[in-house]
Amino acid sequence: MIKIYHNPSCKKSRAGLQYLQESGSAFEVVEYLKNPLSEKDLERLLVKLNLKPSDLLRKQEDYYKQNLKGKNFEDHELLRIILQNPKLLQRPVVEGKYKAVIGDPPEIIAPLLK
Repeated sequence: MIKIYHNPSCKKSRAGLQYLQESGSAFEVVEYLKNPLSEKDLERLLVKLNLKPSDLLRKQEDYYKQNLKGKNFEDHELLRIILQNPKLLQRPVVEGKYKAVIGDPPEIIAPLLK
């Protein structure tokens, strides 16, 4: 089943959710700010996304600008930082059985629905 890791206050995340709703496909909504991801969940998503933790960072977030910008971190350190500060996670992340995408723009989600 498709999962969308969703932040209702984010315009891009709402657009991804709307895309899924209009697709008619079955999916699960995970509001990751209310139900935080585990380290195992985040590692699984990174594998399916084929990305590194640094690729998941929202660089426009204040926390990033004040605490992370210009500094170097190991992947395991960034994992912990994202888990402790989930607003840093790019959104929406949409997860299929074997692959995941960052659903911005929403059309990127289409291949997961086949």
